Amino acid sequence: MSMSRAGQAIDVEHVGFSNMDTSAKGKPTLVQTSDDGPAGGCCNPVKKTGTVSMDHVLLALRETKEERDLRIRSLFNFFDAANNGYLDDAQIEAGLSALQIPPEYKYAKDLFKVCDANKDGRVDYHEFRRYMDDKELELYRIFQAIDVEHNGCILPEELWDALVKAGIEMDDEELARFVEHVDKDNNGIITFEEWRDFLLLYPHEASIENIYHHWERVCLVDIGEQAVIPEGISKHAHTSKFFIAGGIAGAASRTTTAPLDRLKVILQVQTTRASVMPAVKKIWQEGGLLGFFRGNGLNVVKVTPESAIKFYAYEMLKNVIGDMQGNKGDIGTSGRLLAGGMAGAVAQTAIYPMDLIKTRLQTFASESGKCPGLGTLTKDIWVQEGPRAFYKGLIPSVLGIIPYAGIDLTAYETLKDLSKRYILHDSEGGPLVQLGCGTISGALGATSVYPLQVIRTRMQAQPSNTSAAYKGMSDVFWRTLQNEGIRGFYKGLFPNLLKVVPAASITYLVYENMKKTLDLD
Repeated sequence: MSMSRAGQAIDVEHVGFSNMDTSAKGKPTLVQTSDDGPAGGCCNPVKKTGTVSMDHVLLALRETKEERDLRIRSLFNFFDAANNGYLDDAQIEAGLSALQIPPEYKYAKDLFKVCDANKDGRVDYHEFRRYMDDKELELYRIFQAIDVEHNGCILPEELWDALVKAGIEMDDEELARFVEHVDKDNNGIITFEEWRDFLLLYPHEASIENIYHHWERVCLVDIGEQAVIPEGISKHAHTSKFFIAGGIAGAASRTTTAPLDRLKVILQVQTTRASVMPAVKKIWQEGGLLGFFRGNGLNVVKVTPESAIKFYAYEMLKNVIGDMQGNKGDIGTSGRLLAGGMAGAVAQTAIYPMDLIKTRLQTFASESGKCPGLGTLTKDIWVQEGPRAFYKGLIPSVLGIIPYAGIDLTAYETLKDLSKRYILHDSEGGPLVQLGCGTISGALGATSVYPLQVIRTRMQAQPSNTSAAYKGMSDVFWRTLQNEGIRGFYKGLFPNLLKVVPAASITYLVYENMKKTLDLD
């Protein structure tokens, strides 16, 4: 693809640069290097393995030292569009944007930190050159490790073997997409030049696991679906680590917002006039500070199994939908939304008894502040109401999943586009913009299905062996409408919306920090 920036016409592929000459300042052009091997075939001039030097890299690229110097200088000049003689993080950010690095995966700051060896806040040419030397040597080492036949190119089966040894599962179609993304001349093999171009500006360690994760991020499209599990993670070698990161982030978020959740549930089940302050006083009188966290332990416990079930159900349903569409690759936005919604329904059904017990704990009236233990409460429900009681309110809960995901997704994409057009003026927003869009879209989605949440909570909270027990979802709806009006369906909405901002913020921050801790970046 051809791009221009600050008067520079540059031929680039992926995130790297082909061999370039600088016959005119700021005008890099391709240099045709000699190729003694068959066109598009494998020919490795480096026959022996062992210590890797820059001479090996030059031989593999069929490039002279002078040609390589010109290529790296040209790349530096591309980033240094203002001719300052050095690079700062803004210039690297702008350069990566010009290279069309997906905005969801910008690593400008990481690249800047790696290049800035003396930590003076700027990258001069010598620091940039040192990074290039180290990176090309690193890339050549792993290229040689994958190229087990040492014929100068990576065959698809060699790449597949390397991924399998790293614990990464990949089907034939995904492998073909991987090779196609890196293979510039579409001859079915990956040369070292193509390998270098793909990974040259990747600032992290070039392990096979990181390379696969990098390909996931730059190749697969992120459509901003918060309610749907992201594409590709299921085949990553560290699936369990994503569960751990997500579980800890969810637990931290739910614990922090537990008081708001308890307040919301208390307001939802009140059939008389409901006000926030009297509800807060009631919770405090019953249990003091700990009263605001009643039921949170169970809420935290169900985070991991719910995520795991949703995760695997999504992958299974995605394959089923792909088979029905005759396309096992990208099932599209609607397909992912359907698969995510159905996976959410499966997960919700599986952990629903825990959710019902949590609601009973939160709404249990006790003047002494003591409430029954989990075992006692579970046994009482089983004996007095029967096993079906554990699934009271499941239907309205499931009915709200797909509409919520659809509204959340649509609002998120619309807000992101509007902010880019009118606020950011076509530049890409950072984490705060994404968080803002996610917060607003989540609030809209939650508000739109909130009446179903009220109906579910009321069905969960009321024992089925009482004379005033609801007969079903429609009974809750009509009795609420007749006795409380439309406002009855929105009791507790205010504390619920107050949860959105801190919950999203905490989840985002903890999840990102856990990914760094667990080496998932």
